[in-house]
Amino acid sequence: MTRVFVLHVDLRAPDSPEPGAALEEALSLTRAIDLEPVGGIVVPLPKPHPGMLFGSGKVAELKARFAEERVDLVIINGPLSPVQQRNLEREWKVKILDRTGLILEIFGERAQTREGVLQVELAHLSYQKTRLVRSWTHLERQRGGLGFVGGPGETQIEADRRMIDERITRIRRQLAKVVKTRTLHRAARKRVPYPIVALVGYTNAGKSTLFNRLTSAGVRAEDLLFATLDPTMRQISLPSGRIAILSDTVGFISNLPTQLVAAFRATLEEVLEADLIVHVRDISHPESEAQAAEVMTVLAELGVDAARREGIVSALNKIDRLGADDAAAIRAQAGRDLDAVAISAVTGEGCDALVREIELRLFPRRLGLTMRLGHAEGQAIAWLHRHAEVRRREDDEQGARLDVEMTEREFFQFRKEFGDRVEIIRREPLAAQ
Repeated sequence: MTRVFVLHVDLRAPDSPEPGAALEEALSLTRAIDLEPVGGIVVPLPKPHPGMLFGSGKVAELKARFAEERVDLVIINGPLSPVQQRNLEREWKVKILDRTGLILEIFGERAQTREGVLQVELAHLSYQKTRLVRSWTHLERQRGGLGFVGGPGETQIEADRRMIDERITRIRRQLAKVVKTRTLHRAARKRVPYPIVALVGYTNAGKSTLFNRLTSAGVRAEDLLFATLDPTMRQISLPSGRIAILSDTVGFISNLPTQLVAAFRATLEEVLEADLIVHVRDISHPESEAQAAEVMTVLAELGVDAARREGIVSALNKIDRLGADDAAAIRAQAGRDLDAVAISAVTGEGCDALVREIELRLFPRRLGLTMRLGHAEGQAIAWLHRHAEVRRREDDEQGARLDVEMTEREFFQFRKEFGDRVEIIRREPLAAQ
């Protein structure tokens, strides 16, 4: 059994996560590849050292601890240069994985579809290429010139790098074909046409469990980071009998390796094409707000514009894991927020309400209303002109009488802001266009 120790490097950057939560995430990432850590600590690091990352005193202290606990593998949850990795492995006499290497290992185990496998291999080769010096420093396959010009293994490294470059080129060609096929599939779906709803969220937020709950699909859903890598799509029946397509996507994570951001962009193109995005949040997680902010950052980087991000539905998941008071507070919060629904994908609580909200967003019902507002309600009248269609207005000494058309959701929002000060004379659904 491999004895693993996890170090979280706390660089104390302004936007860095809380160290304890970051360490716990690193431990969870480690368990995701079936390794059980024998220990884990946070190592404060005001300033990284170029050669060994840590100062000499900390390096010696950790070396003694690893020897005492017979550690075989050290996972460093932070950035690590090839030189730092090589020097620490020599000093500590252990194998080392940085955060990027660890996530690549997980992705390598999880990928199932051809596209997923190719994307992982591309990312792995890009990462490996920068670390060839580690693999070949012990080789002296060929020396340059008179036998002392050039370092040991120099030609071997170049040959290996050339092989990697050739493999990367082949994979990119294959991926281009796969992406083209996916584009054709999307074009075919648009001809059907069924609207697409993409589930997004931080890794392990419960997207796949919710996906299975709403579609009765058998998608892998475990309490593991990155249990889902390959996009899965299934039909979902809405309350009116209409059909939509639900897409389960790879989970987001903070500090995702740049190689993987590029490699998995094609996978996340489903999000860009979606008619509606549902952001699944683990509301029971202590870093839930930070995770939500990370998801929004990634969506912005993917090219999801601000208007679409504002229209995202938030599924506040895992309320079954909260105490009674906290769960009641989340339900109340969702009740006040028109963009949020409190749910438990495990028990099913709130899932019907979420599906109704999805239908309202995809197929907004329009209402015809007649309302009376006093002369002092200029703010409400201005809101109607901005958000609804004011068909007719009559003014008298008591105020204004307006005939208005708006969606049902806009009406809920209007009532929420101005309901107590508005008299609704007529409200009726309009025939679908």
